[in-house]
Amino acid sequence: MFRPLSIFIGTRYTRAKRRNRFVSFISMTSMIGLALGVLAMIVVLSVMNGFQREMSNRILGMVPHATIVGVKPIDDWRPVAAAAMKNPEVTAAVPFTEMDGMLSYKGSMQPIQISGVDPALEGQVSIVAKHIVQGKLEDLKPGEFGIVLGDMTARRFRLSVGDKITLIVPEASTAPGGITPRLQRLNVVGIFKVGAELDGSMGLLHVADAAAIKHWQPNQVQSVRIAVKDLYAAPKVSQQIAAGLGADYKADDWTHTQGSLFSAMKMEKTMIGLLLLMIVAVAAFNIIATLIMVVNDKGADIAILRTIGATPRQIMAIFMVQGTVIGIVGTLIGGVLGVIAALNVSELVGWMERVSGQHIFSSDVYFVSNLPSELQGGDVALICGAGFLLSFLATLYPAYRAAKIEPAHALRYS
Repeated sequence: MFRPLSIFIGTRYTRAKRRNRFVSFISMTSMIGLALGVLAMIVVLSVMNGFQREMSNRILGMVPHATIVGVKPIDDWRPVAAAAMKNPEVTAAVPFTEMDGMLSYKGSMQPIQISGVDPALEGQVSIVAKHIVQGKLEDLKPGEFGIVLGDMTARRFRLSVGDKITLIVPEASTAPGGITPRLQRLNVVGIFKVGAELDGSMGLLHVADAAAIKHWQPNQVQSVRIAVKDLYAAPKVSQQIAAGLGADYKADDWTHTQGSLFSAMKMEKTMIGLLLLMIVAVAAFNIIATLIMVVNDKGADIAILRTIGATPRQIMAIFMVQGTVIGIVGTLIGGVLGVIAALNVSELVGWMERVSGQHIFSSDVYFVSNLPSELQGGDVALICGAGFLLSFLATLYPAYRAAKIEPAHALRYS
């Protein structure tokens, strides 16, 4: 089969055993380094994707995707929910009331964000019922002022189901300061653990009890909480629903409360990706040293090729082909091993824990008890593309030097 001269000789140089074994060693080192760099990037970014997925599922499974908030307390939330459900992106709409306060127990205090929910409907928009470790969500009953707390809050106050705790909320008044504290005694009826910071900052009341604390009628709520199919469409969807309901309603969504956290995670992934890319770049540019030594080693061959009619462009292409083959092979090996490692990293960590008898990710310390991984095809394509590109760029200077060799000079000193 016909192959261009440059490809034929370039691939032959790659396969051939050179007289200078050190050059062969450096070439192999460059290939291995490139493969390890690509492997590391794929595994690390997949693990970061896994952590981001876990945090998204846990945090955004607890906080509202979006809310339709009434300027005044909503007397009947069902028409608002019905209007929201007309949007094809909305999957559920339930009553919701939110307030901030302080928990007090035996002289210790902690800020808390209280969510007033309907236990019968909360499972449509939240994962909290699946993460109750003590008690149950259905024990929130109107008029009994029960509360479901997060595991971190319960451990801090050493609470368990059946204990009582005091909630302090600010209340507008005619007093000189304008605000007076309102105290409400609550019964702990459940404890949840989702494995996120919400375990220490969130509590759940029955929506009717939340209305009573705010001095509203039992059927009044602050807003309607909606769940959407696409989290990133929540701002647009909620704005559309609120606009359709009129000036008495406004929209809020998760990007206002949790957006900074997910922006930070995205920036962290970008920065770590750039740092790991430096490893790939170092390995790729080792090809420069490899090809420079190959050019010196093959000076006589280059001179002979030039004397029988090879052009400088063909000589340059020979060494570009050789360097690119090294880069492609190294990148492909790293890509394949990286994909395999990313798909099995959780099992590998589990095996290491079983062999060593030590928990690398203890549930008492970390929000997750295993190493999550989510392989994304876009990341793999981007990493392998960067490896190919850097390998190709690394061939330009040595190939240019090879093309500039004068045949007479090379044969005289060969």
